Amino acid sequence: MISQTYLSELFSLDGRTAVVTGGSSGIGRAIAGALARAGASVVVVARKEPELAATVDELVADGCRAAWVSGDLSTRDGVRAAAEQAAGVFGEPDILVNSAGINLRPPMSELDEDVWDTTMAVNLEAPYLLGRRFGPGMAERGFGRIIHITSQQAHRAFVQSGAYGVSKGALESLARSQAEAWSPHGVTCNTLVPGFVMTPLNTRLSSDPEKVAALAARTMVGRNGLAEDFAGAAVFLAGPASGYVTGQAIFVDGGFSVH
Repeated sequence: MISQTYLSELFSLDGRTAVVTGGSSGIGRAIAGALARAGASVVVVARKEPELAATVDELVADGCRAAWVSGDLSTRDGVRAAAEQAAGVFGEPDILVNSAGINLRPPMSELDEDVWDTTMAVNLEAPYLLGRRFGPGMAERGFGRIIHITSQQAHRAFVQSGAYGVSKGALESLARSQAEAWSPHGVTCNTLVPGFVMTPLNTRLSSDPEKVAALAARTMVGRNGLAEDFAGAAVFLAGPASGYVTGQAIFVDGGFSVH
């Protein structure tokens, strides 16, 4: 059918390879599954081997091509080692999704250097190092997609943004700098901005029913986000349809940011 051919030309990821950090839980896992089911060979990178194995086993059972790499993204050596292992599975990636993150939120008056350094290492430096490792190769081949997962805290301070908000704001700036460098060579670089999503990263807030309800009421659709809400946006940004979209922050937040 003509519709199937048309949609395939816009959104199919057949023949592409993706690396998804933080891909064993939450938004990252939903995105890894979406890219794999859209045809990409996906390497999931995270720390916990049982969660990694469960994620990949599910994808393989669905007929997808997927593998996992256990890596520590809190150190430069760990990032470099994980990148090389990931590239050694299915080859150099065409798609990089940086979803791994750490969400430490002490009050600003209690924010010490250790929390600051750890937050910046995982949330900002790891995406930078992975981009530096994979971006030039994407540009040389003439196609690439880099997608970062950021936060409302990149745009507004609330619920003690602290170092987390700073790291996510900087990550959006990194996407723009990467777009400036590599988009002339076919590599788009964008961010997806969640609202409040019920994932393990947000356990601190999700354990408070009153806060969960208040956050849902702030949206326009009347509910908080789910990890699977990001599947379509990720497939769009990873594929041919988004070739003219770069340097952008795309809000997937149920209207949270404009209400």
